[in-house]
Amino acid sequence: MLGFSGLPLVIEPSDLFARLNAPELILVDLTSVARYEAGHIPGARFVDPKRTQLGLPPAPGLLPSQASLQELFGELGHNPDAVYVVYDDEGGGWAGRFIWLLDVIGHKACHYLDGGIHAWIGEGYDLSQEVPPAAGGPVALTLHDEPTATREYLQSRLGAADLAIWDARSEAEYTGEKVLAAKGGHIPGAKNFEWTAGMDKTRSLRIRTDMAQILKDLGITPDKEVITHCQTHHRSGFTYLVAKALGYPRVKGYAGSWGEWGNHPDTPVELPVKN
Repeated sequence: MLGFSGLPLVIEPSDLFARLNAPELILVDLTSVARYEAGHIPGARFVDPKRTQLGLPPAPGLLPSQASLQELFGELGHNPDAVYVVYDDEGGGWAGRFIWLLDVIGHKACHYLDGGIHAWIGEGYDLSQEVPPAAGGPVALTLHDEPTATREYLQSRLGAADLAIWDARSEAEYTGEKVLAAKGGHIPGAKNFEWTAGMDKTRSLRIRTDMAQILKDLGITPDKEVITHCQTHHRSGFTYLVAKALGYPRVKGYAGSWGEWGNHPDTPVELPVKN
């Protein structure tokens, strides 16, 4: 039986199909209840994307409580030998956030199904409506700080030559034209590349093959520490995933994102210079 060793972080439907019966596989669906019930990849366990976030204002994107994560991963059957394959139906936002969660709990064996459910269907593979039962009760987890940038950490790094801040929000949010917090604008020095612009709409929302060059042109390069964010670290789940897939060695998700930064009284904000 085929195993997962040697596969890259981002895999194709054919890679998954050949390994659907692997005993170590935990397949995670991060679409929606309606989409999951209508048909999902055989063996997939549904995780409501809301469970990957704390969900409390003003920064709903912060990490859920340790108890919540232990319950969630227990239901999935988490164990040290598990290999996770995650997918969604939006090009990788929620799936990327889940991979960030796996980094937070220190579990490295994981893959993203490029293009998610759209790519699976596009390749002609079957769907299932069978729902696997919850695997078990809460499991003990150790949470790691390294994958996450706190507000305090990001503020302490502002202006550093080896820092690149990747803002995955829309251009209107970045410029302050659209305001979704007490303050509009962006974190000083941040580069804006909207998350869906990184998806190939002609290839079932797979990650664009030219993302490495796009990021190089923006100055978001592998020699820098990359901190990515959006409003709630959902859209930036995708950008976190992209940077990891490209082999960037220092990548952090700013879980508080603009929900925290834009509502905090002591955070600096940058706006475009008006002529």
